[in-house]
Amino acid sequence: MSKTNDASSKQEPNTSLDAVSLEAASVPIRNVAAIDLGSNSFHMVVAKVIGQELQLVSRHKQRVRLGSGLDSQSNLSNSAMERGLECLAMFAERLQGFELDNVRIAATHTLRQANNAHIFIQRAREILPFPIEVIPGQEEARLIYLGVAHTQPESDSKLVVDIGGGSTELIIGEGFEAKLVNSKQMGCVSFTHRYFANNKLSSKNFAKAIIAAQQRLESLAGQYKKQGWEAALGSSGTIKAIKEVLIGLGYEDAIITEKRLEHLIDTLCEHKAIEDIDIKGLTVERQPVFAAGVAILTGIFKALSIKEMHFSDGALREGLLYEMEERFQRSDIRMRTTENLALKHQVDLEHAARVKGQALEFIHQLQDSLGIKKKSQLFDLLSWSALLHEVGLSISFQGFHRHSAYILKHTNMPGFNSEQQSVMATLARFQRKSLKLQEMPEFNLFKKKQIIGLVRILRLAILLNGQRNDAPLLDIKIDLVDKDHWKLSCDNPEWLTENKLLAADLAQEQELWEQADWQLDFNNNGFDNNSFDNK
Repeated sequence: MSKTNDASSKQEPNTSLDAVSLEAASVPIRNVAAIDLGSNSFHMVVAKVIGQELQLVSRHKQRVRLGSGLDSQSNLSNSAMERGLECLAMFAERLQGFELDNVRIAATHTLRQANNAHIFIQRAREILPFPIEVIPGQEEARLIYLGVAHTQPESDSKLVVDIGGGSTELIIGEGFEAKLVNSKQMGCVSFTHRYFANNKLSSKNFAKAIIAAQQRLESLAGQYKKQGWEAALGSSGTIKAIKEVLIGLGYEDAIITEKRLEHLIDTLCEHKAIEDIDIKGLTVERQPVFAAGVAILTGIFKALSIKEMHFSDGALREGLLYEMEERFQRSDIRMRTTENLALKHQVDLEHAARVKGQALEFIHQLQDSLGIKKKSQLFDLLSWSALLHEVGLSISFQGFHRHSAYILKHTNMPGFNSEQQSVMATLARFQRKSLKLQEMPEFNLFKKKQIIGLVRILRLAILLNGQRNDAPLLDIKIDLVDKDHWKLSCDNPEWLTENKLLAADLAQEQELWEQADWQLDFNNNGFDNNSFDNK
């Protein structure tokens, strides 16, 4: 696996004999890119997928300081947004001609926290025509591990630490699989504001920051030390900067140890203020948040009893790239996630499979009317939602749709971003009972009319399989009279006279639709809806 050094400019076309021979052999080549919208910097990596190989072509990095734009009410300032949008405009130049499915953009801590993140995302979409995924902290950690594991496969068991601007991720894994995954709300930007707000570099400020980091790790330190690891690796800008400064101090092997971190702190304290720092290897861009990063890493070393750490070039963006390639060629981690969650909550898998089959039949009938493209991930989200719609039964039958929604919203689900989990939680929440649509969240990656369409499909699929028997799926057709007026029909004219309980359920569903200003019709062939009490 080959990769280039950091570069901020476009790469010249490869006119080598190797490139020519590849083209002559008609080896399929696909251009892919991944962007990490971090709290301190935005990063982009561009690569070529050549056969089974992922070849990095270029790296791009811009200091944006998005996290410093969060106010006390967790709103992102307009100036911070403008810095981010200006950076994305530059990235957009490099991505001209890239296909939609070949670019992944992941937003991390700051956009997880910002109340007005949706405004930034909407404005970004006008500049960069690719979806931005806001990923949960634990999903960020898993992808970081994947990036490190692919770029540094020497040791099997690894501890990976990534200190960002707003959060720190800690992962222990084996091979390419993360075993212990955690994301803590401590980063070099947030710690700078809290523990170095006076800009003074004192042993007292460092001590407070180090103890604070240790306290954040108290609950997981025992579990991590019990699991153990063969090698400790640090990724991303903070640890890269520490490595380079240690080299400048004479530690040419670039190994990070607790003793060397303490020496670095002493060296920093020789300067009165952050703006006075003048140390070989430290860039001007990293200077404002460097002290806090050193304090956090020192706290991690102490809490986990780390002996030594090496730097890894791999990080979140590489993880995004490698997973993108795996999703094209290998089993999808998200399917494993949903299957494991279904087993954990003892879901009736046979019933879930029937609901899934019915739902997929309906979405294929309606995809054009709902404006859903053939390769849309909404097909998968509907499948996974059908599989998991009853996870809440493990808590209680009473209000289980709300329990299911809570589980799907808040469980760590490897492979899913925050909005994908929100879609599944929404489908679970509205699978039954009254349709309180004012409780439906806003979406950035999907159109609301599409999510409402999936809600209707899942409700009908569940209702048509409510008797939980082994009878073949009914051959039901759905017609859209208009967007809020759906009509069910069946070739069997006796489908409701033979299924009176189903007819009663449909009549009740019809009333619930009416309360939401929707309309549901079905060819009941003379069946009297009023012959059952549907209240």
